[in-house]
Amino acid sequence: MGDLSQSAFLKALRGEQVPHTPVWFMRQAGRSLPEYLKVREGVAMLDACATPELIVEITLQPVRRYGVDAAIFFSDIVLPLKAVGVDLDIVPGVGPVVASPVRTLADVEAIPDLTPEHVPYITEAVSTLTGELASVNGGTPLIGFAGAPFTVASYLVEGGPSKEHAKTKAMMFGAPDVWDALMQKIAGISAAFLEVEVAAGASAIQLFDSWAGALTPADYGRYVRPHSARVLERMGELGVPRIHFGVGTSNLLGLMGRAGADVVGVDWRTPLDQAIALVGDRGVQGNLDPTLVLAPTDVMTSRAAEIIEAGRAAKGHVFNLGHGVIPSTDPDQLARLTEFVQSYPLD
Repeated sequence: MGDLSQSAFLKALRGEQVPHTPVWFMRQAGRSLPEYLKVREGVAMLDACATPELIVEITLQPVRRYGVDAAIFFSDIVLPLKAVGVDLDIVPGVGPVVASPVRTLADVEAIPDLTPEHVPYITEAVSTLTGELASVNGGTPLIGFAGAPFTVASYLVEGGPSKEHAKTKAMMFGAPDVWDALMQKIAGISAAFLEVEVAAGASAIQLFDSWAGALTPADYGRYVRPHSARVLERMGELGVPRIHFGVGTSNLLGLMGRAGADVVGVDWRTPLDQAIALVGDRGVQGNLDPTLVLAPTDVMTSRAAEIIEAGRAAKGHVFNLGHGVIPSTDPDQLARLTEFVQSYPLD
């Protein structure tokens, strides 16, 4: 059993010298793994996310298979909403669908604040996981996560996934009082959810803002960043490293860093050297194109080497994909990528 604080992953988040470039993968626990498909058979997504035994097993699966430097807590960004009573479901092939989308201040006020009593299964699962992970590969840190306010708000306002986010932006621009109340509500729920994870033993957190790339820098700065900053500030008070990730956010990376992140996740569209120049005195995480894992091994590892080399210029670098693992990914190829990154010489 090792000292988690001295793990390569946490040292990189703190900007300290590491024995190797740490690596984990977004969606590493998921549909690319046959063992995941087996345990999920016949179990709805949100039911799996509320069952401690399944949460623990699914979170551990990629750690056992790949030997990655961190585990990511198995959950979903809309789970906290479900936990407080919002009528929603994750529809296969569609995504989160909300029965009664938010339109008014009364709709916002009807959403309860989240307390630990809403999610006892999270406390149980994290506590069990951190105990298990303490003896895996010399000690493996657990990353807690939650959805950032804008992304969660977009599901609540649109009623489901959206490409244009038209209703979301219409509220943001046309009903700023409702928008501000909604963002404050979700920021409180996300922060409370993360606090439960950290209190139970998570060593770091990642705030996912999947749809922030739909915004201009000015609109992000005015309508979104203050609310993400509230979540990240509360996490800073707990003393855990904070990763902030968004998709299509090349034009927002500096702002996302200044929202309070210790490390900024970089999606695959932005060259890592450019991202490092934008985020300031912070670490970076990323950012291999997930489709390269479907390419021949030598092509994949060649591109991975370029990213590791670029990461040397950052305050700290955690290797990851530039978005989640694609379901059709061959797990053996991810294993080869993990071994390549961990064995890549840094001297």
